[in-house]
Amino acid sequence: MRRSPTRRLYAAMLLAASVLAPMAVAPAPAVHAAGLDQHGQAGQHGQDHRSGPHGGDDCPPGGLGPELTAELDRTIEDVRKQAGIPGVVVGLWLPGKGSYVHAGGVADTATREPMSADTRIRIGSETKTFTVTALLELVDDKLVGLDDPISAYVPGVRNGDRITLRQLAGMRSGLFPYTADADFVHDLLSDPYRSFTPRGVLAYGMKHKNTFKPDARFQYSNSNLVLLGLVIEKVTGQKLRQVIHERVLRPAHLHNTLFPTGAEFPEPHAHGYTDQTLSGETEDATDWNPSWAWAAGAMISDLHDLRRWAKVVATGELLSPATQAQRLRTRPTGFPGLGYGLGIFETGGWIGHNGSLPGYETVTVYLPSQKATMVIMINTDSLSGGQEPSTLLARAVTQIATPGNVYDGSASQEPAAPANSLKRPERGVAHPDGSCVATAPVGSGLTPAPPPPAPPIAPPPVPAGRCRR
Repeated sequence: MRRSPTRRLYAAMLLAASVLAPMAVAPAPAVHAAGLDQHGQAGQHGQDHRSGPHGGDDCPPGGLGPELTAELDRTIEDVRKQAGIPGVVVGLWLPGKGSYVHAGGVADTATREPMSADTRIRIGSETKTFTVTALLELVDDKLVGLDDPISAYVPGVRNGDRITLRQLAGMRSGLFPYTADADFVHDLLSDPYRSFTPRGVLAYGMKHKNTFKPDARFQYSNSNLVLLGLVIEKVTGQKLRQVIHERVLRPAHLHNTLFPTGAEFPEPHAHGYTDQTLSGETEDATDWNPSWAWAAGAMISDLHDLRRWAKVVATGELLSPATQAQRLRTRPTGFPGLGYGLGIFETGGWIGHNGSLPGYETVTVYLPSQKATMVIMINTDSLSGGQEPSTLLARAVTQIATPGNVYDGSASQEPAAPANSLKRPERGVAHPDGSCVATAPVGSGLTPAPPPPAPPIAPPPVPAGRCRR
């Protein structure tokens, strides 16, 4: 789903009727990334030859054929230029048919360094899939129960004796999203390099009343995942990043994925560009500190690992069949064609999650019916025509490659937001169309109907005609 910190963090984003002007980035030639085999040797252009635990899924060499490859190349570059995306990496693996890896544009708008398929990227809300996987492993180990109340692990949560871990993972708790709090937005954007603590960010949301009774409906809230991160730490006695490394990354053979302690960002990585700023001007957000997103959106990965992770999380390789079945039991979100399970969504048959936080967006999904995988990584989160650029790319790619299973959503079904409303606090998290949903300021951007009345929130300075994520 898309969301804040990740998923967009900083706070709400873009009026539905507004159209973002594309960033002034001169087009760079698109290139097919040479895949690497298990020995690190260059493979043929346009395909990924990596084998071993990360590959070997019956994707024959030779790409997807000259006609389909050329059509994908043209379409991706058209979307990239029209949406003002500096750089893009798209990976598509279709067992029995072939594979395709495309890198286009630039990783750095100042030096004009080309985008590379080997780049690392901040994955925003895709972090949620890792956090919830760690939680579900504890369920399998009988150390926690999905229907345990959050009050059994974290004191001080409003209505915590009635809100369960299952409701937190499924975005049905009713807790106010801390990223929708005006003070949080101001504090973050005033100093995006500062460090936040999990309990510190939760305090912003806890100032507000809950938006609805537990399990009444769906509302994307990063507060839910931060609480689950605290549960994991309490039960294991370890830091969340250590638990995810030992219980998730290591057994999944994800060697280029990490949970940072601060703003560190291993090379090679693309520079990220965002207009989620107090001035509304585009800035380089590469070294902004993602600590505010923590369990909801702080992690870093690359194409190689995300390809592997798409299948692991969608098929439940690290979980018992019974627990994976509970995870994939999606419920309506209020958006046609979009269901949300436990830290995972389904749309058009694709299962996975997307991510967005200032400067970066990703999509990592798996299509069980074809055993196909798609990964998209871009170095901007600035909306285009009210939609997330990663969603525009995912829709365009699947319309060509898997026309019977299109990653899509309809922004036209959502009303326009009032000028200067604090919209889409969980931007990037939810509906695959990535549009700015018009709800009351307490809304998450995923909820079609306004939540119960809540104290009005004064939005931070926002350029005319825009609502920030």
